[in-house]
Amino acid sequence: MAKLYFYYSAMNAGKSTLLLQSNHNYLERGMGTLLYSPSIDTRFGVGKITSRIGLQADARKLDPAADLFIDTEQAYSDNPNLACVLIDEAHFLTKEQVQQLCRVVDELDMPVLCYGLRTDFTGELFEGSKYLLGLADNLVEVKTICHCGRKAIMNMRIDAAGNKVLEGEQVKIGGNDMYVATCRDHYNKGISGVSGFVSSSQSADKLVREL
Repeated sequence: MAKLYFYYSAMNAGKSTLLLQSNHNYLERGMGTLLYSPSIDTRFGVGKITSRIGLQADARKLDPAADLFIDTEQAYSDNPNLACVLIDEAHFLTKEQVQQLCRVVDELDMPVLCYGLRTDFTGELFEGSKYLLGLADNLVEVKTICHCGRKAIMNMRIDAAGNKVLEGEQVKIGGNDMYVATCRDHYNKGISGVSGFVSSSQSADKLVREL
């Protein structure tokens, strides 16, 4: 019987790598897959799932208004070999889309694998994560570590100097220059373990002088 899976973690735990490995496993066995990537994340191009170690696959653009049940039903009609749906950055899903994925599992008997963050930079649940935690059949924590060696569960947003950012919009796309995964203790203390980085606005002359 098919199930809805939610693989959740803090930043930089390798969620996209796991998704792409799962996709490869299905394809290697001759089964079709349906991949989604949120349209809001354009760091590596729209309709691309890219891991930090360089793996990449094409994906359908996931918009907030998309009906994932109708979309998957149509894709299955076009390709009866379709065997799995995989969602990257699943924390960006809406409540309705999580419910639609439940229908994919229950009515189409097709497994759905969702990969995403549990909480935002303030420790609050994303909408998609909230409903996946409540409705998924299987919850799987993907672990990563803080700079101190303890398990990281928080996503600290930082500025160019590595200082904790306390305010701002919930959704702000960025990578290692903007977010760092930490344990709860270091998150609460605002200790990111990052001493700062050189921004792209710094001139080459300044870099030479600093060296």
